[in-house]
Amino acid sequence: MIYERVEPGARIRQGDIFLCLPRIDFSLAKLPIVSDTATEEASWDELIDEGRNEVTAIVGMKAVTGIVITQDCDAVRAPQITLCEIRPFGSVEPNAKQAAKPSSRVSVITEQSKKNLKWFYLPPDPAFSIAERMAADFRITISVMREDLETLRPRRVGRLNSVADEHFRERLSEFYRRYPVDEWYALDEEELQKYAESHPGSEPFPWQKLA
Repeated sequence: MIYERVEPGARIRQGDIFLCLPRIDFSLAKLPIVSDTATEEASWDELIDEGRNEVTAIVGMKAVTGIVITQDCDAVRAPQITLCEIRPFGSVEPNAKQAAKPSSRVSVITEQSKKNLKWFYLPPDPAFSIAERMAADFRITISVMREDLETLRPRRVGRLNSVADEHFRERLSEFYRRYPVDEWYALDEEELQKYAESHPGSEPFPWQKLA
C-alpha cells in the first residue's frame, strides 16, 4: 500500500512507524510518590506547594504503535523525538464506524480528511503489521529520547512512501497551523437565526442579537 521498507540501520525520519512504544499514563491529581521510607499518594499541586520540585513516582505504561512527527533535520540530533499514536480508524474518526460499504468508506477517507485535520489515515497492510484501518491521531503524542528510540529500530516496521510522506507533512502542518474560529461571527441577525437551526449551541457574539 502506502508503506515502504527501511534498512535496519537507516536513520530515523518523519513518517517512520514503530511498534510497541511506551505510552505513559498518570494523573496529576493522584501521583503514587516513592521515597526511601514509604510510598504516598499526592497531587502535583501539593508537591509543588511543599517545595518538592523533583520526585520519583510510579506511572502506568502501555505499549502502542506510533509514527514519527519530528522533522528529519531534528530527528538527527534532537535529544527527544515526538511521535503520534496510531489508533483504530473508528476510534479516531466517528464517521468511520458506520462506513461499512466501500462507497461510504471512500467518502469518509477523502471528504472527512479535508474537514477533520486531527488524523491521518493509514490503510491496512499486514506486511507492515497494520492489520486494520488505522489513523495517526495528532492529538496524542509520545516523546521518546532519541538515543532510546534508536535502540528500538528493530521495532520499526517501515515508513510512509514518498507520496504519503508529502501528504503527511502537509496534514501535520495544517493541524498545528489551524486557527480555531466560530464561523458564524460575521453573520447578521437573520443569517445567524438560519444558521442556528442546523447548528444548535452557536452562541451569538455581543454584536449579534437574536430576536
